[in-house]
Amino acid sequence: MKFMLVDDSSTMRKIQRRTLERLGFGEIIEAEDGEEALRLLPDANPDILITDWNMPNINGLELVKQIRQTDQKLPIIMVTTEAEKNRVIEAIKAGISDYLIKPFTSEALASKIRRVANLAHEPAGV
Repeated sequence: MKFMLVDDSSTMRKIQRRTLERLGFGEIIEAEDGEEALRLLPDANPDILITDWNMPNINGLELVKQIRQTDQKLPIIMVTTEAEKNRVIEAIKAGISDYLIKPFTSEALASKIRRVANLAHEPAGV
């Protein structure tokens, strides 16, 4: 399974990368903002995209909206400090697959990955 990590914090990308590697995932592409993610996305072709919300250039919410214009199936997990209910609702309406509040545990991230990976393999219309 291939992942794309999108976060302007290299420390956060490193934490997420280590978590994914501990879970047995090795194919990981990193982008430091939504702009770079959109540039890398066609060639990267990830199975799951994990993005922060607050980033320069193109933020996570705008990234999700742009991806959803052409790809409704790519599982997207938003990992962010934005915990207000209205922000979560806004992200869901934009098309995220799941939401995880920072700081998070390895177990919480693994649970979200399992959940969105299962959603990605369900037949259409389920």
